[in-house]
Amino acid sequence: MPTSTRFAVAVHTLAALAVNGGKPLRSEDLANSVNTGAVVIRGLLSRLSDAGLTKSQLGAGGGALLAKPVKRIRLLDVYNAVEDAELFSLPRTPPCIACPVGANIQEAMHPALQRARNALEAELSRYTIADIVAEVARLGKSRILHS
Repeated sequence: MPTSTRFAVAVHTLAALAVNGGKPLRSEDLANSVNTGAVVIRGLLSRLSDAGLTKSQLGAGGGALLAKPVKRIRLLDVYNAVEDAELFSLPRTPPCIACPVGANIQEAMHPALQRARNALEAELSRYTIADIVAEVARLGKSRILHS
């Protein structure tokens, strides 16, 4: 089953905004960095803006900007802003309740799936966009995207 790439692309987008020195970036420039379409970036920027993580500067030289310091943008904030599906999806049709497994499987799985979700959220809470930007810089791959 395919999973969404929205979270990874949103983190990339926020990191690109962070390394650009406070200058706005156009969705086309961000799309070039991510190697995707500007429409994809605009959709993510809309979600990130709704969550208070980015803002737009209109007019000539305008584009997207971070709405708060990178040390205050947790990866969990990004995840919650852009992902709208359950981490673990259950089948759309209910299982057969006449079957001993089917009648109990979802309730039996619930504790394990909830613990997994809690662990993911706890881990994403530990990291910020500042941490990601620092790691990009350590790897030697950060640079200004747009002059």
